[in-house]
Amino acid sequence: MCNACMSVALQIRDVPEPVRDALAARARAQGKSLQSYLLRLVEEDARRTRNVDLINMFENRADGYSGDEDTADMVRGMRAGREVRLSDGSGAQ
Repeated sequence: MCNACMSVALQIRDVPEPVRDALAARARAQGKSLQSYLLRLVEEDARRTRNVDLINMFENRADGYSGDEDTADMVRGMRAGREVRLSDGSGAQ
C-alpha cells in the first residue's frame, strides 16, 4: 500500500474473545503482532476489492469478447478448420 500516505485508526468493537484469541494465535505463528497481522488482512482485502472493481469495469464490454462458452466454441471451430486444411494438403493457415 502507500506507506507515505496519511494513515487513519480503525477500531473494531465487540470482538468475541475466541475470535481475538484465534487471530492473535495466527499472528504469533507468523511472527507478527496482532496489529501488523490485522493491517495486512485489511490491506489484502482492499487490494482484492480494487481487483474486483477493475474486473467489473470490463463486464458487458463491446470489444468483441463473447464469453467463455462462445470462446470455447470459436477455438473448437478454428481447430476443426485447421484440421481440414491440413488433411486436404493445402496447408494454408
